[in-house]
Amino acid sequence: MLDSLSDILTRLSIQGTLYFRTAFTPPWGVAVPNYENVARFHYADRGDCMVRLPDTGEDVRIAQGDLIIIPHGARHDLYSGRAQDEVLPLDRVLELSGYDGQGVLVYGGEDDQRDTQLICGHFSFAKGARHLIFDQLPSHIHIPNYGGSAGRWMEASLRLIGDEVGHNRAGGDLIALKMSEVIFTQALRTFLEREGDKHIGLSGFSDPQISRALSAFHGEPAKDWSVEGLAREAGLSRTGFAVQFANKMGITPMQYLTSWRMQIACQDLTTQNLSVAEVAERVGYASDSAFSRVFKKEIGISPAAYRAAI
Repeated sequence: MLDSLSDILTRLSIQGTLYFRTAFTPPWGVAVPNYENVARFHYADRGDCMVRLPDTGEDVRIAQGDLIIIPHGARHDLYSGRAQDEVLPLDRVLELSGYDGQGVLVYGGEDDQRDTQLICGHFSFAKGARHLIFDQLPSHIHIPNYGGSAGRWMEASLRLIGDEVGHNRAGGDLIALKMSEVIFTQALRTFLEREGDKHIGLSGFSDPQISRALSAFHGEPAKDWSVEGLAREAGLSRTGFAVQFANKMGITPMQYLTSWRMQIACQDLTTQNLSVAEVAERVGYASDSAFSRVFKKEIGISPAAYRAAI
């Protein structure tokens, strides 16, 4: 049985995409544009740089070994410490560097003694996929010394990705892509363990009692769940569970169940050759009419219209 986080990431069809490995020499600056349905990431394999998020006014320094994730795909600038005025759009940087999508992106000034080597990419989600765990993430997730904090296996994984990206070895791109998905999952788990209890909508995943109920539901989403049944999984009274769940997740238990069932339905409607009645049964509805009413209320259109639109 998948735990709740694994189920969420699997259902949302997360896929890693690596852009490039960089060799930036001061002064340099790159403006990365906004992009929907993605979480961007940059891992500092060597050297350091600044990350500026214009929409929030935040500036973050990432040092060697640090990982930063921009969960909502917001625009951001990467630049060397004293090069705030050297920032150019990413497309222009690619043009000036002559980068053709192969090997290492080399760009910047004359100071080749202080190059910054980043591994850059993003994680994309299925179109229309949503979950409150992503809606509630902050503007950025910065994990210092990511390899060391995650353990030796992560250090080895990051080194392997660094070796594979941009070296044109047979199978290297696939290896790096699949391992990047593992890195995102580990980074999200690390954030939830360290910071999740500070954020409504996330703290339930780090709460031992609420997380037991979430895992039980995610393991059997079509089961005839009730607040009482979930409370038993959590080891709490019905009232105590309902209050604690709402305080930590920002919605009621049944709202969470309904929302996630509709996400499963959205995925099944577009990826499985199933009738509406079959999809309804897979997410716990005895009749397709009852399912269709809930689906339209949650998603805004009927199941058939959703399938046709996607």
